[in-house]
Amino acid sequence: MSSRIAALFPGQGSHAVGMGTDLSAAFPVAEAVYAEAEATLPGLRAVIETGPLEDLTLTANQQPALVAASVAAYRAWQDTTGLTPVVAAGHSLGEYSALVAAGVLSLADALRLTRTRGTLMQRAVAPGDGAMSAIMGDPAVVAEVCAQIDGVQPANFNAPTQTVISGSAPAVQAAAAELKARGLKAIPLKVSAPFHCALMAPAAAGLAPDLRAAAYHPFAFPVVANVTAAVNDDPARVSGLLESQITGAVRWVETVRALADLGVDTFVEFGPGKVLTGLVKRILPDATVVNVGTAAEVQTFERMTPAERADLTTS
Repeated sequence: MSSRIAALFPGQGSHAVGMGTDLSAAFPVAEAVYAEAEATLPGLRAVIETGPLEDLTLTANQQPALVAASVAAYRAWQDTTGLTPVVAAGHSLGEYSALVAAGVLSLADALRLTRTRGTLMQRAVAPGDGAMSAIMGDPAVVAEVCAQIDGVQPANFNAPTQTVISGSAPAVQAAAAELKARGLKAIPLKVSAPFHCALMAPAAAGLAPDLRAAAYHPFAFPVVANVTAAVNDDPARVSGLLESQITGAVRWVETVRALADLGVDTFVEFGPGKVLTGLVKRILPDATVVNVGTAAEVQTFERMTPAERADLTTS
């Protein structure tokens, strides 16, 4: 029986200096991605390849850098194996990479949009005014507490018992204290801004004109959107979904389950790190999850026999 593959793309926090450089050295299609990234955003390639980490971590650099690294991995894999997923999804920023993979956004447009997105998100809230915290426990309790405290909301439903909250620093601290009193665990996160909450409204408004002006092409395969956790294959809806995503929650648990409901049984995470691999395994313990972020991982597919590769067709 053939597998149905979902392509997954990571968000912020998965970056590393040098990510994808072995891919660009080994695969011309990956090299082309990095060359286009440099032509679109001069100086980005040097930050990716040599850092320093502090510069790569800056939101305005990290977002387009991760798009480049993730798309390079995807194109190297696809060119080598001849495979195409039946559907894709990305975590927050990763939704842009998913849309590039699906042919909806050009790489250059995604790079420009994420550079602007990162800049606006960083500027939206003064340093120290916002905060985020990871909560371990029942997400229904998290949502209930957030609803009772102004200025804080669930930002990422990452796993069945892991929800990230975001908002003003006092509100996040108050919510964390109440959640701890109810027996849940709260872990403050080191972040540069409170993402996916109402405080990001200025960033959403600032990016909206660029999102509306971008060109959106037909979907080669559908993408499950973060804010709806539902399949989208309509190019006319993309700009609105990406605008809403900036202030809305990433519904990752529902997204992964929606992919499974489509018959997906193999999840391939493209790009650096293994964050999504871990989350998928927590949501669907029996799922097959594969990482493709290095040349060696691409070459694992390349070494498959025709019979082994046939078992990974997407028909």
